[in-house]
Amino acid sequence: MKLSEPQKRHLRALGHHLKPVVWIGQHGLKDSVVAEIELALDAHELIKVKIAADRDTRAELSAQICERTTATQIHAIGQMIILFRRNHKHPKIALPSV
Repeated sequence: MKLSEPQKRHLRALGHHLKPVVWIGQHGLKDSVVAEIELALDAHELIKVKIAADRDTRAELSAQICERTTATQIHAIGQMIILFRRNHKHPKIALPSV
């Protein structure tokens, strides 16, 4: 989903106070972790994921997550990333118009 900058800023502000719902640790990105991220995105649309790895590995894992879940990365700082994927059947977050 293509998001405009004002929409990304809005989602980043909403995601600021979220707690991470998925942690990716020493075992990396397994199918079970991707399935958990899928469930969380379906339920919440906007989630925070913590990736405990070095910088290069975090960037690679983040790209893999976005590719496998069709989510959009809204923000990444340190070990935290914020992901958004619209639930077309039951949308929960109202995005500002472009």
